[in-house]
Amino acid sequence: MVRRADLGYRPLFMLKAGIVGLPNVGKSTLFNAVTRTRKAQAENYPFCTIDPNIGVVSVPDDRLAPLAALTGSRETIPTVIEFVDIAGLVKGASEGAGLGNQFLANIREVDAVVQVVRCFENDDIIHELGSVDPIRDIEIINTELILADLAATQKRHASREKRAKGGDKEAARELAVIEKLLPHLEDGRPALSLELSAEETILLRDFFLLSAKRTIFACNVAEDQLAGALENPGQHPMVARVQEFAAASHGTEAVIISALIEEELVSLEAEEATEFLADMGVSDSGATALVQGVYRLLNLRTFLTSNGKETHAWTIVGGTKAPAAAGVIHTDFERGFIAAEVCSHQDLVEAGSRSAARDTGRIRMEGKDYEVLDGDVIEFRFNVQG
Repeated sequence: MVRRADLGYRPLFMLKAGIVGLPNVGKSTLFNAVTRTRKAQAENYPFCTIDPNIGVVSVPDDRLAPLAALTGSRETIPTVIEFVDIAGLVKGASEGAGLGNQFLANIREVDAVVQVVRCFENDDIIHELGSVDPIRDIEIINTELILADLAATQKRHASREKRAKGGDKEAARELAVIEKLLPHLEDGRPALSLELSAEETILLRDFFLLSAKRTIFACNVAEDQLAGALENPGQHPMVARVQEFAAASHGTEAVIISALIEEELVSLEAEEATEFLADMGVSDSGATALVQGVYRLLNLRTFLTSNGKETHAWTIVGGTKAPAAAGVIHTDFERGFIAAEVCSHQDLVEAGSRSAARDTGRIRMEGKDYEVLDGDVIEFRFNVQG
């Protein structure tokens, strides 16, 4: 029997982003902000976060409401990312200083890193190093990650060298990568910036290096500076430096956020929050841009399903083929995949209904080799025997 995917299942696919930073840069406050919880303590002293706090964050998506209205859905379900608030790092963490060993173990378990950088002066909030210098803070964290990777890679080098001499071909391939990696790390450069072939990149994944984690920077600015920084980042010297550094060292972006503003919004109703932000001269504290930035950083895409019951956003990695995307909803959909009825969100909303989209040729039938695109609205056809 040919069946269409009903929407009664929930995805198992979820990636983790670890929030890291030096003590008292606003890390736990930011976690509270983006997760809309009070799980993480936010006190003015180092190591107030001992065990990593975890929160599931909805990814803002303006496509859900119009699609739900079109299909008459009773519920909308956004896609999500898991955020982890990790203990503050200090200089010497790679050698166990502070909570270094725990910090390094926790960051090893996440898929991406949000490095919070303090970009505001405030005499009431003590900076561990006595002054505010965002690039110095970034370099301290990067150095500790690189030193930890260097120690692990040197140890791996010794074991692979011995095995390679014994004729182990896999060890020899790893050794070739290690011999490229070691001088790179010794120069103080993160593993993420090492140029490797596709095959070498796959080998490097098994090294589980900290400095190979994809990273986005969050410039935490003062409440009264947010509007100006968002409008013209170049006029905020600290933010401008971080954005330039992020692009040059990691090939990534640095978003602007005021964690304190976002935390104020936690207790407000939607209308009150809108008025509060308007009074601050902004439409968002920066949390939306951060969550969406992490989503892009992880090379994630969203496809949508919608019917009278629910409109659902589903997460896949860029390049995912249609059967694997169906499997995100339920394994039966992948196992018995026949075809996917696909329409872009924009085309479907413009058409006004699924039948109108079909009549105008905007809905197409795709097979097993179709690469699902961000914003595709899909109905899967599948057949499972027994």
